[in-house]
Amino acid sequence: MKERTALSKQLYQIMLDRGYPENLCDLVTKNLNTDFTAARMIGYLSHYSHLPDVEVVDEMLAILSDRNAIMKKKESEKAQAAVNEIYQFGLDIE
Repeated sequence: MKERTALSKQLYQIMLDRGYPENLCDLVTKNLNTDFTAARMIGYLSHYSHLPDVEVVDEMLAILSDRNAIMKKKESEKAQAAVNEIYQFGLDIE
């Protein structure tokens, strides 16, 4: 896994300050290790004073699912743009 971002480290501290166990904080921030995903979790936690561990994990999985869907959509858009370019300009085979 890649190194945690500053926002992911901030999420870790927020969770520790709210009394979540270190192993949960570690698990969540290892998986939400980008600014986008960490910011989503920080936003989610900001609406509640304390959530059960299970709900935090459930939200982490939902955020990861959303991120994967966005990544697949971007891949699909890139592939479609390449196909459109071929339709418009043809194959440049020499």
